[in-house]
Amino acid sequence: MWLCAALTALAMLGLAIGTGVRWAHQSGAIRQPFDATNVSLSGVYIAQVILGTIGVLTISSEYATGMIRATFAAVPQRRSLLAAKAVVLVATVLILSEILAFASFSIGQALMGSKHVGVSLADPQVLRAVAGSGLFLTLVAMLGFGLGSIVRHTAGAISAFFGILFALDPITDLLPTSWRDNIINYLPLNAGSQIFVIVNNKNELGPWAGLGVFAIYPLLAVVLGTLLADNRDA
Repeated sequence: MWLCAALTALAMLGLAIGTGVRWAHQSGAIRQPFDATNVSLSGVYIAQVILGTIGVLTISSEYATGMIRATFAAVPQRRSLLAAKAVVLVATVLILSEILAFASFSIGQALMGSKHVGVSLADPQVLRAVAGSGLFLTLVAMLGFGLGSIVRHTAGAISAFFGILFALDPITDLLPTSWRDNIINYLPLNAGSQIFVIVNNKNELGPWAGLGVFAIYPLLAVVLGTLLADNRDA
């Protein structure tokens, strides 16, 4: 778990530095509109994979080792146990991701200041985007946790996580255009990422509406995993 947390920090801070340096040395004027906030938060796209894996491992690792039997024996109320694990996961990931989001933003904007394209937290929608990226990553971790509770096998749960988060979009591309246009904005990654995007397409969901749609996916996974815990052998 600590390794995953370190990788998350490396991804978010490293990409904030890398993209900040790149744009700071960009020759010529930067084409507008330019979403400087989203550039600084580029690490979120890698961090979501790491934190989703943390969510899966929070529950699946005990099934893999067989320790879940001892845990359920010590705490027979399985729903309460899963709820406690979820609360700890949410608190840990939320604190970590918010700290890293604000740090990434600060580093990125400091580096881009020389090109005069940087923004501050006082600018419209910037605080929402930075803080919202932490909320998004927390929900991603909960999606992993819910899938881990359902599948109970680390490799299978991670595969399901990747499928839900990344594979639905290309599958939707196979549908007729009219169907695709109506569905694509409600896919998990497309919906959830709106919270940390400032320059977006008018046809896409709003930031809070998108985060709300995305929240449905981990909610359903956690609820189903909790219900199944009472009806299956450990």
